[in-house]
Amino acid sequence: MADHSGHGMMMDLPPFTLARGLELSLDPFFLISSLVALGLYGWGVARLVRRGDAWQAGRTVAFVLGVLSIALVMCTKLNDYGMVMFSVHMVQHMVISMLSPILLLLGAPMTLALRALPVAGRGRKGPRELLLKVLHSRYMRVVTHPAFTLPMFIASLYGLYFTPLFDFLMESKTGHTFMMVHFLMVGVVFFWPIMGVDPGPRRPGYVMRMLELFAGMPFHAFFGIALMMASQPMIGTYMSPPASLGIDALSDQEAAGGIAWAFSEIPSVVVLIALLFQWRRSEEREAKRKDRAADRDGDKELEQYNAYLASLHARGS
Repeated sequence: MADHSGHGMMMDLPPFTLARGLELSLDPFFLISSLVALGLYGWGVARLVRRGDAWQAGRTVAFVLGVLSIALVMCTKLNDYGMVMFSVHMVQHMVISMLSPILLLLGAPMTLALRALPVAGRGRKGPRELLLKVLHSRYMRVVTHPAFTLPMFIASLYGLYFTPLFDFLMESKTGHTFMMVHFLMVGVVFFWPIMGVDPGPRRPGYVMRMLELFAGMPFHAFFGIALMMASQPMIGTYMSPPASLGIDALSDQEAAGGIAWAFSEIPSVVVLIALLFQWRRSEEREAKRKDRAADRDGDKELEQYNAYLASLHARGS
């Protein structure tokens, strides 16, 4: 196995426990990114509140939980253990690619930005106008299309873990950070057209969204099963765990596979519930719209009938 430069300083890690895993071990990139994200979101909410506009508290809670879930796996010792334990790394991967994106998207950060950013003057383009242009660009139509998101979702498992690319990225903290950012972005673009509430270039019907969701989930399960059924360690980085951990590489790989297999079910349920809730709200809004249209039509018919009676009365007089 290659000598990974990121591992040498971690060879004396004690055996993993949840308490040890949750101890702080700050990653500068994810720490700063998390603080900036929370700060910008808080600024947007405060701006709406100051001018008397409403913003759903549930969206704020979802976004904060999404950022905190990223910080949990990247700014604690879970990140250190994830460099030498496949099972802990898989927890990081599942959270940052399947749980964090769902929570962030439920927070509707793009919608908040569009409502909070000032409108540029006539003939000018400010941050709000540039954001709208990006959201409706051809690039966004491509990266949010299932023909792109589903293969990317699958490649992030099979094309990364079962090729030398994974070991190459794990040779350094920088490579590991890049990998985690990739997992997060893949999760965002996969779940955005399915259950995101932000505006985007495409928004298929609810049945189609469910089909897209369930088209991707089995690949996570198959990936987990492949790891659990393997008769020898398959990932070079985790073939020789530090002796201080007191773990067996094959058993740790089986645990990682079990995590990948089990975790694929949780986001599916959460997204399905969110989809059904959005579908119900959409139907309610459509019913109200039709009721208002019917009321307007009824008012017009009544006005026409009254005018007709008035004309008859006038002719009779």
